[in-house]
Amino acid sequence: MPYINMKTSAKLDTGAAEALKKAFGEAIALIPGKTERWLMINIEDGCDMAFAGDFKSGCAMLEVELFGAAKNEAYDSLTKRLCDVVSDKTGVSPDRIYVKYAEVGHWGYNGFNF
Repeated sequence: MPYINMKTSAKLDTGAAEALKKAFGEAIALIPGKTERWLMINIEDGCDMAFAGDFKSGCAMLEVELFGAAKNEAYDSLTKRLCDVVSDKTGVSPDRIYVKYAEVGHWGYNGFNF
């Protein structure tokens, strides 16, 4: 049960958003036991965002939430992949992309909790 929430100052066309969705679905498998089958994604583009006091250069923030936990090596691999993909599809430089992880102990779905 992973969830990826992405906010970016970049304005995306439908093709870029679709490409990000597909790439996120493939990348989530870098976390053992996680698959696109349970992945929910939110992409918000065109956000008024500043990084290092700069509104003019693009930036992005990704929040990845997981039911359970993963090892640091898996997070390292996923961060690298997500930064590469977001940079490629949005033009935002990887050094202007943050990725935040949250491990969740309680997750509800379909009227019950895991």
